[in-house]
Amino acid sequence: MTGIPTAGSTDLGDRPDLFEAARVRPGGFVFGGAGSPLPFREAGGSRAAAAGFSPARGFPLNYPPMPKIHPSAIVEKSVQLHESVEIGPWCHVSGNVQLGAGVRLVGNVYIQGPVTVGEGTVIYPFACIGFEPQDVKFKPGMPTGGVQIGVNCMIREHVTIHCATKPDVPTTVGDRAFMMVNSHIGHDGRIGNDVTMVNASVIGGHAQIADRVLLGGNSAIHQFVRVGRLAMIGGDSSSSLDVPPFLVGANRNNLAGINLIGMRRSGMDRNDITAVREAYRSVFKPGLMREQMLARLAELGKGSPAVMEMHEFVRTAKRPLLAHASSRDLSGGEQA
Repeated sequence: MTGIPTAGSTDLGDRPDLFEAARVRPGGFVFGGAGSPLPFREAGGSRAAAAGFSPARGFPLNYPPMPKIHPSAIVEKSVQLHESVEIGPWCHVSGNVQLGAGVRLVGNVYIQGPVTVGEGTVIYPFACIGFEPQDVKFKPGMPTGGVQIGVNCMIREHVTIHCATKPDVPTTVGDRAFMMVNSHIGHDGRIGNDVTMVNASVIGGHAQIADRVLLGGNSAIHQFVRVGRLAMIGGDSSSSLDVPPFLVGANRNNLAGINLIGMRRSGMDRNDITAVREAYRSVFKPGLMREQMLARLAELGKGSPAVMEMHEFVRTAKRPLLAHASSRDLSGGEQA
């Protein structure tokens, strides 16, 4: 990765096209033919000539690849960029930030370190990543674990991901996350792989979202809540209770069925799906004590890894669990 200096202009004298792939500043450097740094002249004369280039000699064939940074972008010296990074107009990247191979900031993206972004991730305009958490106890300048984003994520316009309040553990987004417009991840959140957050869905601080969860548009997850693997939260719904794996939350703190389509798409065994449906019908209903739930799940889980995953989720729960509100919710219907 390459550190990119910040202040100055991009006027290159004889060869204005010479460094179109990178933004080079006074006091910064370019690489000569043998890879040695050659300083630009601060003022007057030809910067290209000062670096040892002329139109007659032409462009050096072994010039190393560098990130593509729009002249209007601001990238501080502390930022570490892979040579294939692209940073569009009016971006501002500051602090201890690392952008991996193929990361692209489309434009008007704001990142405040510490932040790590995995390879292949694309971030769209007006996304804000790594800024202070919405926690009255946290003051600007306090130590933070920052934000860690996985590979091949798609982060759309106006997404916000806040830094951690803890100095040693970052707010974490797994691989291949798809965060649509206006979605939000609060401080200290832990988001698994292949999570989809539809427009304006929000996750409160310290929440834990397992792999392949889908959050519908305008849905809300309360702080400290856990959402199990392959669960789904319907649009305009919210949960302040833990959501067990494979189930569907709807409205406010209510179960509405099993995520049948999601389980099928994941390749889950038919017998597991049948066992999950039975667990939904007989276990996650009001009035059942935790010990009774665990006993029933253990019985249904014989030969079913999926139900045993539900058993482990219930066993480790520190908050109340979502349940279906009445007998009309016992169909275990097909939910997308």
